[in-house]
Amino acid sequence: MDFWQRYRAIDARDTRFDGQFFTAVRSTGIYCRPSCPARTPKAENVTFYETSAAAHEAGYRACKRCLPEAVPGTPAWNLRSDVAGRAMRLINDGVITREGVDGLAHRLGYSARQLNRILSHELGAGPLSLARASRAQTARTLLVSTDMLLADVAFASGFNSVRQFNETIGEVFAMTPTAVRATSAKAGQRRGAVAAATPDAPEIAPATLTLNLPYREPFDPGIFDFLAVRAVPGIEVAGTAEDGSRTYARTIRLPRGDASFSVAYRPSAPGRPLQLTANAVDLHDLPTLLSRVRRLFDVDADPQAIDDSLAMDPRLANRVQAVPGIRVPGAVDPQELLVRAMIGQQITVAAARTALTQLSSAGSPASSPVPGLERLFPTAAELAEQGRSLLRGPQRRIDSIVAAAENMASGALEFGYGDDLGTLERKLLPLPGVGPWTVGYVGMRVLGAPDVFLANDAAVRNGLKVLPLGAGLSADFREVSPWRSYATMHLWRAAALPKVS
Repeated sequence: MDFWQRYRAIDARDTRFDGQFFTAVRSTGIYCRPSCPARTPKAENVTFYETSAAAHEAGYRACKRCLPEAVPGTPAWNLRSDVAGRAMRLINDGVITREGVDGLAHRLGYSARQLNRILSHELGAGPLSLARASRAQTARTLLVSTDMLLADVAFASGFNSVRQFNETIGEVFAMTPTAVRATSAKAGQRRGAVAAATPDAPEIAPATLTLNLPYREPFDPGIFDFLAVRAVPGIEVAGTAEDGSRTYARTIRLPRGDASFSVAYRPSAPGRPLQLTANAVDLHDLPTLLSRVRRLFDVDADPQAIDDSLAMDPRLANRVQAVPGIRVPGAVDPQELLVRAMIGQQITVAAARTALTQLSSAGSPASSPVPGLERLFPTAAELAEQGRSLLRGPQRRIDSIVAAAENMASGALEFGYGDDLGTLERKLLPLPGVGPWTVGYVGMRVLGAPDVFLANDAAVRNGLKVLPLGAGLSADFREVSPWRSYATMHLWRAAALPKVS
């Protein structure tokens, strides 16, 4: 979008652009989300920024009226496969908090100085500033959504000290943490805890807390069905209630330990929120958990832009009208997703679930089990050790899966959210039993790559049979690029429909 397209968006208070860019106003010294209800500023006073961190760096403060941090994230980090997009995926996953800027740079194949220069040029802020903005956003969410002590909020958001937390909240929001908390409609119910400055992060007991996950309308709850039919007993649980409410829960392995979470969608609730409940999570892991759950449910997508593009293809127009706001499910663990993809290729979803259920017995017990969630998905090392005795089927496939697990366990194969499709291909295609379908599927779900079309997938071919013919249109749906992953999701959904006679 150019300046005037963005200016028209803020003049229209268009909510679909919230989180995709930020509007800074020189005459007031604040920055806002595009839908801010305040009077539209004069164009000569406006500067647009790609990130809130860039606005911070330029000396602006967050608007107290529209709370620009309380929005879905930008879909650009999946759409962009450049260094900036890959870096933002890793920053949101907490890599800087765990490994520092040097660790982030190493994962991306650059020096820290090169990476700082690239991000400053592309996004208007360096990696530390971008991580700081991400922590501020997590902190604001916890302040207004939970009763956590302020000191716990500080360390759960990734800050190294309460002093750093207080200073950042003051600089970003021009308010104290207590004042930010008071902006919540539930402020009167909060504990008025005061945070005392401490030099180091204390040990925080595992916690259970509930948060809302903001997203852009429309939202198709069919993503819950996708996860439900693939749910592995003991590791995942999913359900649908009579009122249309959907739930999905699972165990998850995080940097400081394991936990479990559940996500609920209630269409009859005001605002139809997606609600995340985290159980027994080490609060230092909370930013990572939030990032991975957001990726799992694709909540940062721009569904209106995607649907508008897909609807231009006559083969998909009716499907988009019937299923607006379709999402591409992500992955909470890249290694797990590769194993699932290798097991699931060339067999039915039901057969793959049976095989994964057999394999799940290799997983460790959950440290804080709840009914239905007693185990963790096996690690690569556990699969390498026990896979041959648990897997069934052709010996070549068993050998391929065990070989991939051995490579991941030894560190010879490392991939994840910081890759792009090109690096993913170079890492995965040399593995026996891995072909273009596997790479594409992993790219869709781990990277959130929006433009993958799985042409040779059996369900995609079946989906095509129930769609109108597209005379003169390409077989690979290049007309709807860069949203072919969403076209693939529509075809998978269509494959379950009765065939057109």
